[in-house]
Amino acid sequence: MLKKLPALFAGLLVALTAFAVSESELRNGHPDTYTVKRGDTLWDISARFLKKPWLWPEIWQANPQVENPHLIYPGDVLNLSYLNNGGARLTGGGPRVRREPLEDAIQPISLKDIEQFLKNMRVVDENTFKGLPHIVAVEENKLRAVNGNLAYVRGLDAKPGDAFVIVRPTHLYYSVEGKKGNPPTTHARVLDTTHGQNKMLWHNNPVKNMFGRNSSILGYEVQVIANAQVTRTGDPSSLLITYSDYEIRPGDLIMPIEDRPYDSQYFPHAPKSVPTSFEVLAFTDALNAIGPKQVVALSRGSADGIENGQTFSIYHPGERITDQYKYPEGGARNFFNPNDSKVTLPAEYIGHVMIFRTFDRVSYGLVMDGLRPVHLHDVLTAPE
Repeated sequence: MLKKLPALFAGLLVALTAFAVSESELRNGHPDTYTVKRGDTLWDISARFLKKPWLWPEIWQANPQVENPHLIYPGDVLNLSYLNNGGARLTGGGPRVRREPLEDAIQPISLKDIEQFLKNMRVVDENTFKGLPHIVAVEENKLRAVNGNLAYVRGLDAKPGDAFVIVRPTHLYYSVEGKKGNPPTTHARVLDTTHGQNKMLWHNNPVKNMFGRNSSILGYEVQVIANAQVTRTGDPSSLLITYSDYEIRPGDLIMPIEDRPYDSQYFPHAPKSVPTSFEVLAFTDALNAIGPKQVVALSRGSADGIENGQTFSIYHPGERITDQYKYPEGGARNFFNPNDSKVTLPAEYIGHVMIFRTFDRVSYGLVMDGLRPVHLHDVLTAPE
């Protein structure tokens, strides 16, 4: 399905028409011309010209009503010209007959960077998770099942021919109240990492001690691992596994196929507001930190006003340290003034993240750029 998505971007990819911008919005050292290259994205190109690359729709007007917009392709030359009123204008080569396939047009973001999280990942609330039907056994009492095998499911209300997906729990996301009036902290707890040859999807902190502190569940993350079709109803029902990425085993769960699992268009934009305690829950591909073009799980979702396309700045919270110069360790001033000896350093700017998929209380974002690595519990703010 993802191979067809570029066609869906026809309304989003930009027409090469003139559009004026303020010179103050231009990045220092920007080029006056740029030749589009294969592998570029609209964000990447905009970042060459703009201080705020999420504002690229203001440079290239989106034309969802135009049936065949003049798309940007590798080899196109973009020109920046200056106006008498102090503004600037970015133009392309103008209308011309195209022979290139639509799939070769430049996309807003790289879909390959988020493909797994569009197709295979979901986050559901506690009630939904606890009510999911589950596999109790597979045919001939095998330990594992693959394509063409039958799986036996309890709690499934369906009829023969109905199609479902088989999912496997990966993480529990939860929030714990802070101590002494401090804001709550959010965490990710591994539910299942025995995915055969599949490596752990996220890297995250160990489970925190919640004894005596109120906690709330943000959501259960599950990974789609197979497709199946009902062959017989009852308790248990029989499901034929029609496709699988991993071996199926008892304890795997059953969910409906999503009619519209994810957006096909992304319009980067600043949020109207930023929820409190909005931070990085987990990330991929590294043990301690990640960088641009990698995915993060975030601690707020659609219930908190988070929408696809919203762009945020990421900051690393400043450390709480002791002023060793004025309050040397072991000295009387440090001993009698322990609070005065402490100072919180300023938060450090990390980069930008764009939301590409939201759930009720959790969202996924793609790190678009960065000056420093992203760490767990880094905080999201309005974009700068």
